[in-house]
Amino acid sequence: MPRQTQELRLAIWDVDGTLVDSRRVIQTCMEAAFRETGLPPPDYEATRKIVGLGLYEGCAILAPPDTDRGRLEMLVMNYKNAFTLHRTSDGFHEPLYEGALETLETLRDAGWLMAVATGKSHRGLASLFATHAIEKYFDTVWCADDGPGKPNPFMVEQAMGALGCSPGQSLMIGDAIHDIAMGRAAGVRSFGVSWGFGRADELQDAGAHEVHHDFCTLRESLNVFAAG
Repeated sequence: MPRQTQELRLAIWDVDGTLVDSRRVIQTCMEAAFRETGLPPPDYEATRKIVGLGLYEGCAILAPPDTDRGRLEMLVMNYKNAFTLHRTSDGFHEPLYEGALETLETLRDAGWLMAVATGKSHRGLASLFATHAIEKYFDTVWCADDGPGKPNPFMVEQAMGALGCSPGQSLMIGDAIHDIAMGRAAGVRSFGVSWGFGRADELQDAGAHEVHHDFCTLRESLNVFAAG
């Protein structure tokens, strides 16, 4: 049930590149998946541009143009297997960004509602929540396997509907142009963060209302939004 507050405020969070530094993990697993499928691995510059999209859509962009559907499905499965293997390895490291936990705690204490809108699957998000105990901060969670993925506004609209919030009471926070496009399409204020996969200029060009370079300024801006 939605939290009863004097004025509802909803922060909708992307995960990879926004709350969690998954840059090395995603690139390592993508390279492994492509090699296992017999395809040339993408470099990081190519990979970072598809993060936020659904896994199949992202792999379709990275794979050679003549890759058929069957091989793409194999590539997706190989990525999932690579991630599972990598997650259980001794060298696995996918930390929260500095300031992420403090920000989630601050918003929860201030009465904000919070949601996840991620290109991860529910299985992938469950793995993240098993590593970092942050699931308790979120009132509703929406993933790529729930319906149309980014930049379709579906996940943002579902989060607002689940918690009884209007676009004027809600905002999207993400590190990729796909997050900004999704938020804008849903009619919500959309904040970009520059510490993940997207560059500040790309986020600005995508229509971000604000671009933040650290969690401190992001929290200040969220306070201004809440004071509305």
